[in-house]
Amino acid sequence: MRLSRRLPLMLSFLALPLAAQAADVVRVPIPGSDFPIAAAVEVPAGKATIYVSGKVPAVANASAPKDSVEAFGDTKTQTISVLTQIQKQLEGMGLGMKDVVKMQAFLVGGPETGGKMDFKGFMEGYTQFFGKDAKQMNLPARSAFQIAALGNPGMRIEIEVVAVRP
Repeated sequence: MRLSRRLPLMLSFLALPLAAQAADVVRVPIPGSDFPIAAAVEVPAGKATIYVSGKVPAVANASAPKDSVEAFGDTKTQTISVLTQIQKQLEGMGLGMKDVVKMQAFLVGGPETGGKMDFKGFMEGYTQFFGKDAKQMNLPARSAFQIAALGNPGMRIEIEVVAVRP
């Protein structure tokens, strides 16, 4: 085969890795639902993934006992605190909440909720960052778990995320 015929073929093989890197993250919605999470997220080859360690809430009321719910606030307040910390960390890396592809939320039930996690309070905080109300529709795949406890008895939530650099 002559070089003039092989050159376009060789160039097309060189372009394949570039095409794969240029692909976008695909977020698959939950069929027939407007719940603000993705059913699945597909990350193409060549994207850098960032694993953000679990974050816990900041103290909201310094005058309250340091191991109390009053020190950190209710689940909604704590969720907003944690997601704000994650947002700031991502922004410091040139990323944003729109780049989050996976989230795991660990919730603790306390006596104020009859020992059950406050999923409603979590969602009230979460939807300030993701979904229609937040005008941020790059939704992550997400899991939420009730766990026995966190390091401080007043804490009701810890969240970790995985983000992708566009």
